[in-house]
Amino acid sequence: SNIPAELGQGLERLGQTLKSQVPAQEGGWGTWTPPGGPPGPRPPEEADVVVVGGGVVGWSVAYWLKALEGRRHGMKVLVVERDPTYSQASTVLSVGGIRQQFSLPENIRMSRFSASFLRNINEYLGVPGEPPIDIQYQPSGYLFLASQEGAAGLEAAVRLQREEGAQVALLSPTQLKEKFPWMETEDVAVASYGLEDEGWFDPWTLLGAFKRKAMSLGVHSCSGEVRGLITSVEDTTPAWARSQLPPRIRYVHVHMPDSLEYQRVSCAIVVNAAGAWAGKLLEVTDVPEELRRPPLPIEPRKRYVFSWHCPDGPVFTCPFLIDTTGAYFRPDGITGNYLGGMSPPEVSQGGRPLPYYPISISPTPSLPLQEEEPAPDDLSVDHEYFQERVWPVLARRVPVFNALQPRGSWAGYYDHNTFDQNGVLGPHPKLENLFVAAGFSGHGLQHAPAAGRALAELVVKGRYESLDLDRLSCRRLVEGEPLVEKGVV
Repeated sequence: SNIPAELGQGLERLGQTLKSQVPAQEGGWGTWTPPGGPPGPRPPEEADVVVVGGGVVGWSVAYWLKALEGRRHGMKVLVVERDPTYSQASTVLSVGGIRQQFSLPENIRMSRFSASFLRNINEYLGVPGEPPIDIQYQPSGYLFLASQEGAAGLEAAVRLQREEGAQVALLSPTQLKEKFPWMETEDVAVASYGLEDEGWFDPWTLLGAFKRKAMSLGVHSCSGEVRGLITSVEDTTPAWARSQLPPRIRYVHVHMPDSLEYQRVSCAIVVNAAGAWAGKLLEVTDVPEELRRPPLPIEPRKRYVFSWHCPDGPVFTCPFLIDTTGAYFRPDGITGNYLGGMSPPEVSQGGRPLPYYPISISPTPSLPLQEEEPAPDDLSVDHEYFQERVWPVLARRVPVFNALQPRGSWAGYYDHNTFDQNGVLGPHPKLENLFVAAGFSGHGLQHAPAAGRALAELVVKGRYESLDLDRLSCRRLVEGEPLVEKGVV
């Protein structure tokens, strides 16, 4: 008999059997994955900065922390993302717009920074040896339409935008009709049209570019959900000394996906970039009640995006259009496809819908309430909303849309700031090592490059250097003074 051959075959079978029984490890030998085990890399036991949320804002913060630090093996940054497929992530479910037309100086400045960043994206996020980044930017501008009631507010916003250096034109109804002959303009009093640094791009590409660059700089990532923030000091600290120490987060508990396990990660700084769920982060166990005040007024709001086809519709001459009603649409490619939708209208205390840009752009004593808000429990789509609410508005504004053919739809989340529909950026008022970057109410994607850099400056430098965004801090929540952004689509 051929003993060496039989021995070799037996050893090979033994090797395969052992390989199938040994738990898989990165760079290791085994292939078996224990049931209930966490997919992806486990969190480390310690990190200098834990960023909660791996959307575009979280990865922007992580990238800028390493870019500003300038040392590859310096600060240890960990990004924790509970949805690694991004199936519910606000970033990739958005329509990808960027505009200069806001009603607050801070938002205009962030847009101008972000527009410059996107123009030069390969200088920031290019990774040696990888293909150049193409975010598929379409510089077709935004067009805001205002009725007579909203005209004064829109004109005031444009004056501010011009003071901040944005190139925005005001168009009369006659000029509007000449520029866009396919549009019905009878009820329009004035329109504002962005002439540069406005349009749309691919959100997924931007998110991926931030993530790849950050990881190339040494940022760590893991799948999991932060459900615990431990603020007590080590048991070795004498009881009398604990009351003298300012409250700080000492550990975060990262719960593994599809598992009962969690990893305790010690950290020096935590960044709350959890998007629509940022308001719930402090509602976890182990955070004393007094440290949760004031609560972070950020909650998920479900928004629908619909797609349709209209072969005779405007394509090459079509901007990102926001109607007097708040309905919006933009082309999707050059073959007659479109994306659009409409948020439920803001209503006054008397129940009357507000114009898109209210005549007074100072905060009202009682902020408007939302009506017709869909439940944010899941990402199902109410298709009747398009048939009954969105399509009629679009068809009145663009008559050829009477013949459009619906193609599909999806839903995504706005991280809606119920206090003033504006981002919250900076240190938490009670926990000195917790920073917040959330609540952008639909404009987080376009402001992520600027907001990420600003927050990283606070962490690394201790102050803002590129943009002064101090008014976006949590202080306004403590003082009860809204900083209202009127240009929320």
